[in-house]
Amino acid sequence: MANAASGMAVNDDCKLKFLELKAKRTYRFIIFKIEEKLKQVIVEKLGEPTLSYEDFTAALPANECRYAVYDFDFVTEENCQKSKIFFIAWSPDTSKVRSKMLYASSKDRFKRELDGIQVELQATDPTEMGLDVIRGRAN
Repeated sequence: MANAASGMAVNDDCKLKFLELKAKRTYRFIIFKIEEKLKQVIVEKLGEPTLSYEDFTAALPANECRYAVYDFDFVTEENCQKSKIFFIAWSPDTSKVRSKMLYASSKDRFKRELDGIQVELQATDPTEMGLDVIRGRAN
């Protein structure tokens, strides 16, 4: 069902791939894009479990908005291995205003479709989603 505010539907593949990331850890990250012609959010890129956070940030376009999910592994102060699923709304300052508005108006509904997100991050430039920021938000 399309969102009344933005008219964007969510492709079933988005939910399926997210479930695979969450339950089976099949992917390290997923990058989603709004396909305006289809009026829906689709999967743009899947990151293999072996890829790093640097690979993930390099996969985001410098001048276009995207949604992304990243499965972050870390070790707590008690030396426990943990992971948290981050939802990142990537909206670079250099992207088109129309695109920023479209992604902003569709974000909450899209996020609700992905059950199991633990941390949300909004980033307009790479420093706002640096590894240090991710580590800080994970704890």
